[in-house]
Amino acid sequence: MRAALLERFGAPLVVRGLDLDAPGPEEVLVRVEAAGVCHSDQHYLAGDLRCPLPVVPGHEGAGVVEAVGPGVTRFAVGDRVCLMWRPRCGHCRNCLVGRPALCEAAGIMVGSGGLLDGTTRLHADGARVHHLLGVSCFAEYCVVSERAVVPVPEGVPSEIAAIAGCAVITGVGAVLNAIGRCAGEAIVIFGAGGVGLSAVLGAVLAGANPIVVVDVVAERLAMAERLGATHTVDASRADVAAAIQDIRPGGAEWAIEAIGRPATLETAIEVLRPGGTLVAVGLGKVGQTFNVPLNMLVQREKKVIGSLYGSANPLIDLPRLFELYLAGRLPLDTLIGRRYPLDRINEAFTDLTSGSVGRGVVMPGETP
Repeated sequence: MRAALLERFGAPLVVRGLDLDAPGPEEVLVRVEAAGVCHSDQHYLAGDLRCPLPVVPGHEGAGVVEAVGPGVTRFAVGDRVCLMWRPRCGHCRNCLVGRPALCEAAGIMVGSGGLLDGTTRLHADGARVHHLLGVSCFAEYCVVSERAVVPVPEGVPSEIAAIAGCAVITGVGAVLNAIGRCAGEAIVIFGAGGVGLSAVLGAVLAGANPIVVVDVVAERLAMAERLGATHTVDASRADVAAAIQDIRPGGAEWAIEAIGRPATLETAIEVLRPGGTLVAVGLGKVGQTFNVPLNMLVQREKKVIGSLYGSANPLIDLPRLFELYLAGRLPLDTLIGRRYPLDRINEAFTDLTSGSVGRGVVMPGETP
């Protein structure tokens, strides 16, 4: 099969033939129909985040089950599925208390570059090739744990299912799960990429008002308005804190930072009203920090929390997102940006880092 291979950090991806083993016990082989282009993958490509090399990136995808390994009971050949980069083991403390996004089994996959058992199904000329986050969907096929797939209902296109598995569940989940009840309260969303725009959709669903989006790309801000943002702020032209004060005197109850930049996080804390909460969603470089004035936390009781994978329970939340899409409550088609064949995957990441609008999607089965 053909796949995009990262051989060293900072280098372009190389599309080449790789060997893929048959699925092992409780694993499935998926023919990848769509794979979202995510900033998290870009962090790995640049070396901001580290993983064993060589590796096939891609963690946001959807496709069709082509084969099942021994012991698979939940899926059959022909099933349409969404891929998850946070499978739940079901028995660690975090899974048991209802926080499967923090499942301890993820550490096995991250550290080993393998699947849940720590081994890989990918090889090149007899040498080991690693999986990224147990998925590796920048490829024509992937083998994943059956715990890493969710059924996709009829009527949900593969591109929609793919982005739902990361960008949408992260952004919508940050509102519905990490924030919760916020009807009539102000949310400021920093970053209008795939995750930030998904957070806008979540804020609309939750009845937040006003919904303010901050970015430096005019086209992205226009997209945010089409999706339901009541106000936008171009951070390249305006003083963000002053603009938020004009929109919401006293500050916002909530802020979501979907970029992962220290300076943006510091601004996000600044625009909160006393008692407000910042939800940090965007990933940054390993070891990166940001400054929080101590007295701001104490005297104004501002809070900072993190939200991984939308603080979601994907086996429950992804089917709910699909139902909302089919009911017309989540206009996810609007989020889709350019589509790329696998051979143009480096072009997709160039577009991503230059401020492209919407979520780029790689279609491994399409030719240039």
